[in-house]
Amino acid sequence: MKILYFDCFSGISGDMVLGAMLDAGVEEGFLRQELAKLQVSGFDLKVTKKQKNGIAGTDVEVVLHEHEGHHHEHRNLYDIKKIINDSALDEAVKQMAVGIFTKLAQAEARIHFSDIENIHFHEVGALDSIIDIVGASICISSIRPDVVYSSPLNVGSGFVDCQHGLLPVPAPAALELLKNIPIYSTGIDAELVTPTGAAILSYICRQFGPMPLLRIESIGYGLGKKDLEIPNALRVIIGDTSDSSNLRDEVAVLECNIDDMNPELCGYIMDKLFENGALDVFYAPIFMKKERPAIEINALCHKGDEGKLIEVLLKETTTLGVRKHYAERMILPRRWLSAKTPWGDVRVKAAEYNGSIKYAPEYEDCVKVAKNADVPLREVYQAATSEIVREALKDA
Repeated sequence: MKILYFDCFSGISGDMVLGAMLDAGVEEGFLRQELAKLQVSGFDLKVTKKQKNGIAGTDVEVVLHEHEGHHHEHRNLYDIKKIINDSALDEAVKQMAVGIFTKLAQAEARIHFSDIENIHFHEVGALDSIIDIVGASICISSIRPDVVYSSPLNVGSGFVDCQHGLLPVPAPAALELLKNIPIYSTGIDAELVTPTGAAILSYICRQFGPMPLLRIESIGYGLGKKDLEIPNALRVIIGDTSDSSNLRDEVAVLECNIDDMNPELCGYIMDKLFENGALDVFYAPIFMKKERPAIEINALCHKGDEGKLIEVLLKETTTLGVRKHYAERMILPRRWLSAKTPWGDVRVKAAEYNGSIKYAPEYEDCVKVAKNADVPLREVYQAATSEIVREALKDA
C-alpha cells in the first residue's frame, strides 16, 4: 500500500509541490513531456538544485515570457477546464487538475459573493498557476499513491500584497480552502500557505495528522523562494506499509427520513451529493409515523466534508434536519491496473485481502469505451476483467 505524506512544517505552495515531487524521484523529463500536452506556450520551467538552511532540495520556477502578455491574462473556470480537457493528458490527471481548480473557484466565489463560473482567478488563473496545478497533478498521479496524508499546516502570519491590496495571512481564499484542516502559526512573518497550495492539498488529502507507520522509499524537498529562520521547504515522503492498522479511516455518516418529496428529485440529489464529496449514497424504503411510506437518504463522506453534504440535503430536499455520526471503516489496500480491451484501455481497481484479489473495472472508463465503440457495456466489463485475470495468471 503506497503512502504519500506531505510534511508542511513551512507551509505549501504550487511550486513547492513540483519541487518536492521532482526531488523525490519524478523525472523532470517526464514532467516536461506531459506539460507539453497542454498545448499552451509562453513559459519556461526552471528547475535548480539549491539549499535552504543547509538542506538540499529542488527549486521550481515557472518563468513567463512577459512579452507575450501571459502575466496579465486572467481566466475563468470554463476557460481552464477547456484547456485541460482539450489536452492529451491522462484522464486521471485531467480529473485531478479540474477538481483542484473547481475547489479554488468555489473558495473565490464564496469570498467575493460571486457565481463559481463568473470568477476570474486573478493571479491563480494566470499561466504560472495553471502549470503549477496541472504539473502537481501529473507528478502525484504518476506515483499512484493509495493514501495521501498530511501534517497540520504552518500558515505564517502578517500580511501579503495581492491584487486587492494588503490582505491578512492566510489570504482569504487560502483560509476558505483550509476549513476543517488543522493549521497553526509559529509567528513567522510570511505567507507560508498560498491559495494554490491549499487547493492542491485540500483536494488530494483527506487525513491530516502525524506520519503513519511506513517504510520509506523516497524523500523530496521542494524549496520556497523566501529565506526564513526555518528551512523554507515542503517535505514529501513516499513509502509503503502492509500494516492493517493503516487501512482504517474515520468517516461521517449522514441520514435523513423523507415522506413528502417528489421521488423524481432523488436522482438529481444523489448526483449533487457525489459532486460535493460523498463516498457513497443510498436510498432505503421505510415507513414513518402514521404508516406513511418514505425513504431514508444515507450519505457517507470523509470527516471534514460533511458540511457540504448537509448543505445539499437541507437545500435540495424537504427534510427539516440531518442526523450525523462518525464511524471507523476498514479499507482494503488497492492499486490501479490497466486492461487492454479490443475497444480501448480501461482502468481496473485491484483490492487484495489475505492473498485473494478482487478486480473492479472503472465504470466511467467502461462507459466511455462502450459509447465510443458502440458495444454493450457488459461486454466491456467482461473483457476488462478477463484481461486483468489473464495477466495476473501469466505473472503468477
